[in-house]
Amino acid sequence: MPEGDSVWKLARRLDRQLTGRTVLRSDFRTPRLATRDVSGRTVAGHATHGKHLLTRLGGLDDSPPVTLHSHLRMDGSWTTTGPGKRLPARVMADVRLVLALDDGQTTHGIKLHDLALVPTADESRLVGHLGPDPLRDDWDADEAVRRLSADPTLPLVSALLDQRLVAGLGNLWANELAFLTGVSPWTPVGDVDVRRLVERAATMLHHSATVPQAYQVTTGSMWPGTDHWVTGRQRRGCLRCGTAVLVVAEIPGDAGNRRTWWCPRCQPGPGPEARRRSS
Repeated sequence: MPEGDSVWKLARRLDRQLTGRTVLRSDFRTPRLATRDVSGRTVAGHATHGKHLLTRLGGLDDSPPVTLHSHLRMDGSWTTTGPGKRLPARVMADVRLVLALDDGQTTHGIKLHDLALVPTADESRLVGHLGPDPLRDDWDADEAVRRLSADPTLPLVSALLDQRLVAGLGNLWANELAFLTGVSPWTPVGDVDVRRLVERAATMLHHSATVPQAYQVTTGSMWPGTDHWVTGRQRRGCLRCGTAVLVVAEIPGDAGNRRTWWCPRCQPGPGPEARRRSS
């Protein structure tokens, strides 16, 4: 699932492949950026904020450094091919960005969303609305607690999915954190220990992003079918108590009410009838 840890790992891969390389040719295949050109600029590195990727490119002549912003959503990806290599023809219709580099590599952005190109000094225009991110150096746990506590009536799972409160926690983490907190996903966030919740979320996201083979493993077990406590386990027994895990479908178009899994025995509290539509 493309969540904050997914994008952080992608940024580190792109750093290894692209940082220090100069763009010889750029091709933006989206109307918003169709006339823009970043050829001649050097890739300075990649940063993330939540699920947002920021590709920073150095200044050129009298032009200041710029940042290319992209979002993967559910289907986006970045692929780098070596000299003389090409993507399969079936993929080319989905390419939104091509960067040809001075070492012969070519980077393709496939099905990327929310593409934008701004002066690096203006990155806040793109990500300034986001909450604190546990994977950033400027992570502020106190601010995360403050934001999550601002509306104590908000269902826990919806609070965790709101990127304005804490950035980088997607549906997998929201479901797993509700289980580990021991409450229904729709428990009002004010009824849980928010500071403990923030500490656990930050620890798990950082562990997933940085520890080899621990990516999105929430149980500590990497055996197939046992890596998540509840996510994806509908009709199978809870790993803790054996009760059948339940699932409720998402509310279409509502980012705060995604598909949700829970164990009715290990997670007492309100059911999905307590869902609150996002504003």
